[in-house]
Amino acid sequence: MHFCGSIIHFYLGNSSRRKTEHFPTSHNLIVTEVLPMLIIGEKLSIIAKRVREAMMKKDKGPIQEIATAQWKAGAGMIDANIGPAEDGGEDLMQWMVTTIQEVVPLPVCLDTTNFKAIEAGLKVHNGQWGRPLINSTSNDPERFPILELGAKYNSQVIGLTVGKGGLPADAEERSAIAAEIMGRAMEYGVPLEDLYLDPLVLQIATSQDHARHVIKAIAMFQEMNDPPMKTVVGLSNISNGCPKALRPILNKYYFLLLADAGLTAAIADAHEMAEATNEKGMVADVVAGKKLSDAKKMAEISKTLDVIMGRTLYAHSYLEM
Repeated sequence: MHFCGSIIHFYLGNSSRRKTEHFPTSHNLIVTEVLPMLIIGEKLSIIAKRVREAMMKKDKGPIQEIATAQWKAGAGMIDANIGPAEDGGEDLMQWMVTTIQEVVPLPVCLDTTNFKAIEAGLKVHNGQWGRPLINSTSNDPERFPILELGAKYNSQVIGLTVGKGGLPADAEERSAIAAEIMGRAMEYGVPLEDLYLDPLVLQIATSQDHARHVIKAIAMFQEMNDPPMKTVVGLSNISNGCPKALRPILNKYYFLLLADAGLTAAIADAHEMAEATNEKGMVADVVAGKKLSDAKKMAEISKTLDVIMGRTLYAHSYLEM
């Protein structure tokens, strides 16, 4: 593993990683092939108290500090999540984009459901550092106009595989929704190479089966186009609602399984992803049935993979069982 610029590279050599039947449950993490992975630094979210207060006060300090830390840890893009921002969203998104790009030479992911705020952010985005990414369109008709912005501003767009009818049941339903989003993107003038398909990661604490469905969906999405479709996940969703100590453990190992299935981008904490990169070899050894000298680490990896893949039921105390 190594960093190349601000793109993390994973060495994965499973020749079947683009086949829909590929499922990383056995001896299939082998070191040979390079897979570039875009990390979209996720720490600038209005959900976080420190960030929210900085947004409200227009205090650049905390925003720039966090963005810089994510960049230095390996992020290739910074996520600016301002929430619905129904009041003052346009001004807030413009302020976020310019504040981030004053100190970090990276593109920004504009993360909000506010159409006007997204367009305002696109207008001030500095394309010198790369093209922006919009989060997101979906199969909900209310989100179709996001594709207009993508085409108008030559922006990349995330396509979340969910519609008005509720959450997708499995990988196959996610793929069916993805196909509709792909067709719609082309109709609106957004090239497929500018579309990132998001299979919607759900909480493992309440929707354990979906962890496997998302891994399978990532592999299936790649079969839907040539060249393969780009994919992205909101990684930390997997550990929402879990004890604080478990969250980075679940995030890291789930990320590695998704990367092995062909994931190309993740909205995630770049620091955690750097740790995951360093632990990739140990995870591969555990999957291959090898013993680690560190028994505690081996148990942590093995038990976490079992929970993610549904071989054991999730419980907040699963590491202690």
